[in-house]
Amino acid sequence: MEKTLIKVDAAQLKIAIIHEWFVDYSGSERVVEQLLHLFPEADLYAVIDFMPDQLRKHMLHKKSRTTFIQKLPFAKKYYRNYLALMPLAIEQLDVSGYDLVISSSHAMAKGVLTHANQVHICYCHSPIRYAWDLYHQYLRESGLNKGLKGFVAKMMLHYIRMWDFTTANRVDHFIANSGYIGRRIRKVYNRESKVIYPPVAVEDFTLTTSKEDFYLAASRLVPYKKMDMIVEAFAQMPDKKLIVIGDGPDFQKVKAKATTNVNLMGYQAFEVLRDHLQRARAFVFAAEEDFGILPVEAQACGTPVIALGKGGACETVHDGQTGVLYPEQTVVSLQQAILRFEALEPQLDPHLIRSHAERFSIANFRTNIQSYVKDAIAQYN
Repeated sequence: MEKTLIKVDAAQLKIAIIHEWFVDYSGSERVVEQLLHLFPEADLYAVIDFMPDQLRKHMLHKKSRTTFIQKLPFAKKYYRNYLALMPLAIEQLDVSGYDLVISSSHAMAKGVLTHANQVHICYCHSPIRYAWDLYHQYLRESGLNKGLKGFVAKMMLHYIRMWDFTTANRVDHFIANSGYIGRRIRKVYNRESKVIYPPVAVEDFTLTTSKEDFYLAASRLVPYKKMDMIVEAFAQMPDKKLIVIGDGPDFQKVKAKATTNVNLMGYQAFEVLRDHLQRARAFVFAAEEDFGILPVEAQACGTPVIALGKGGACETVHDGQTGVLYPEQTVVSLQQAILRFEALEPQLDPHLIRSHAERFSIANFRTNIQSYVKDAIAQYN
């Protein structure tokens, strides 16, 4: 096929943006939202799209072009049960008429078929976690590590791993949402990537220099967030107050470990969460995340962060300057970090913490993406 030059001006490009699924509005959807603000004429594609109408504004009220899975029985609630069909489904999306294809991928989106006269940029949130580095953990927690169902699950994930590795060759340029994910892209796909941190709405948070005498933890209460470990650590430190915001399947497990110095508030509106982030002495975080938006939002309030020193937190929290990192997901390690934080607390400057958070702003994300797209097209031409 003869190579065709692509227009360098992004405003003249015909662009497709592809995401796995639209069912809620979280970190990966925020990336798509900003891509749409940069490229408002782009067409949107997804395996399924059941995003509630009240959230559609974040996608500029665009409706996605979807796959056959959209019409399968119970797909709205149990779309994950069709995981084995998603490689086939994503390959049925016809994006052959576009100059530029941008996939926002944490599973299948990067596997869309493109041809030689197109540029395909993948913003990779992560290689498929449950097929690669979290494979054994996923099988254990799902009860699929033995028996006939386990055998079928292992066969399916084996097939997905092979497909996922092969389809890395369909991507011209990888963007990683952190250096941590960049290392996983290199490990799994043997490809290099450019780190562009995801957009955080730091402008929605106000610097507050006057802090109150409580620690804050906020998250969906699911096993890998380790909220029960945080509560247990504070239960053994009765002179320190902890407030927990969030709900989820682990709520009763977390509640069982709470003592009188721990206040479980359950789910709260954004305004309540923001108010507590602004007033908290420190924000406590125990998950190993690919990036982690909440620690950045806390720092946007001038609030220090006490975080596990693994994953994205190593890039968003500067140990000894904007917070404290601890090495292990254990009660003892967290307790030692809390004591270290209290010794360092007088030296931590809320203005410096806020300034650090601004590195991850929406404006910086847009500037970096625009520059990257322009360079990728120029390189192609």
